[in-house]
Amino acid sequence: MTRGATRRKRGGGRAGAAARRGSAVIEQMPWRIPVNIDRPVEPLDGEGVQAIHEGAMRILEEIGVVFLNAEALGILREAGCSVQGDVVRMGRDFVMEMVGKAPSQFTLTPRNPDRQLPVGGNNMLFGNVSSPPNYWDMEIGKKVSGTREQCRNLLKLTQYFNCIHFAGGYPVEPVDIHASVRHLDVLYDKLTLSDKVMHAYSLGKERVEDVMEMVRIAGGLSDEEFEATPRMYTNINSTSPLKHDHPMIDGCLRLARRGQAIVVTPFTLAGAMAPVTMAGAVAQSLAEALCAIALFQYVRPGIPCVIGTFTSNVDMKSGAPAFGTPEYMRSTQMTGQMARFYGLPMRSSGVCAANVPDGQAMWETSNSLWAAVQSGTNMVYHAAGWLEGGLIASPEKFIMDCEILQHIQRYMEPSVTATTPEDIALEAISEVGNDGHFFGIQHTQDRYSTAFYQPYLSDWRNFEAWEEAGAVWTAERAHHMFKEIIGAFEAPPMDAGIREELSDFVARRKTEGGAPTDF
Repeated sequence: MTRGATRRKRGGGRAGAAARRGSAVIEQMPWRIPVNIDRPVEPLDGEGVQAIHEGAMRILEEIGVVFLNAEALGILREAGCSVQGDVVRMGRDFVMEMVGKAPSQFTLTPRNPDRQLPVGGNNMLFGNVSSPPNYWDMEIGKKVSGTREQCRNLLKLTQYFNCIHFAGGYPVEPVDIHASVRHLDVLYDKLTLSDKVMHAYSLGKERVEDVMEMVRIAGGLSDEEFEATPRMYTNINSTSPLKHDHPMIDGCLRLARRGQAIVVTPFTLAGAMAPVTMAGAVAQSLAEALCAIALFQYVRPGIPCVIGTFTSNVDMKSGAPAFGTPEYMRSTQMTGQMARFYGLPMRSSGVCAANVPDGQAMWETSNSLWAAVQSGTNMVYHAAGWLEGGLIASPEKFIMDCEILQHIQRYMEPSVTATTPEDIALEAISEVGNDGHFFGIQHTQDRYSTAFYQPYLSDWRNFEAWEEAGAVWTAERAHHMFKEIIGAFEAPPMDAGIREELSDFVARRKTEGGAPTDF
């Protein structure tokens, strides 16, 4: 039987049922797509936008970007770009023509169509922590290398929380699985433990091709159905300064030819891999992203592409990366302004440099997440669970971050700022007058249960009541909640035949050796 010739019943169930699952542990907000109702913060005036655009274009025209990928070099040479060795220079007319072909909005459709994601416009989507090699929780009490069990538990949190919309890369790298087959086991876990949008690492053709096939199988799709609309995505980083490596460009070309989405996110740390000035760092980041997007649009015009920012600064005393800083916030806002200039959806991140889920972790992450709001970001990577500049994943931090994400969701709801006569509440004000209170009047009684955001993690009791209840600090409450969620977790439904086909595919690819580790 040919691949994709037979369609099986699509698994996944209804999102509403998934939202109710495990509700005995916490009462969380329902699955929804947040819509950013605020005007974006735009720190640049018109001259500033043009200056940064001019800087990015001159980088591409005069300095050039290295592409360590022979296929890409051939394509760009064919397109009329200047190719000298592995350095590519491209004119601004070509860049702007190609970037103009990318859609400003598109959808990603996972195996559960009720989890479909609109990317672009005013939509704001949050994803889990991705790619840390290490793990920390309060029970272990120290940083350890990631395992498959820890990865699976973080995937369960990814599925459980309705404020997490997509599953990024491995939420922690399971180093107890050999690198040649790691992608097979983790994608099997992701596809069976979650029904949300999936990601593929662009780290060698085998990994990309395997993940595309597994996503196709999980959706019960033919090849034609898989390629008709984006079902998954990849995220790549340039190798700053001004370089794209072979496997990431190769993976994107493979995904582009099959109609899947691409996120291009330069990793530019001002003072280290980019100029110390934020305008210079943003200009370099834009140049590194736009040249890759231009390549992918030339190969397949209209392929969905997202421009990403990971521009922050380093600690000039130690060289360590810093996140959630004022400079990080401004660079994110500036990049958002430029993304709108180019008509591209944008990705940013919820990141921090803290080593444990403490106060520093939360104020830096909060700065990062609110910068995402202010910039008009559409996809927020690492929105829950990130520590130590991306070197540690933590379930306690994941749960603490989701409280912030729910704050943002509630903040975005139009009902909070509604101004109907009932919202202005003149009758209620008149009823209370200059004396009394609003607790007992009908206007309050009709609305008390939904009037305000209700936290699942914050403790609003006074000190004496909190102390009497055990004086449990936030991270410890999050740890207990993590254990309860994992203990009560139920995976979303999947057709038995599809699960068997996925298992068979993983087994076969393992016997074939999986993927090389020297990509």
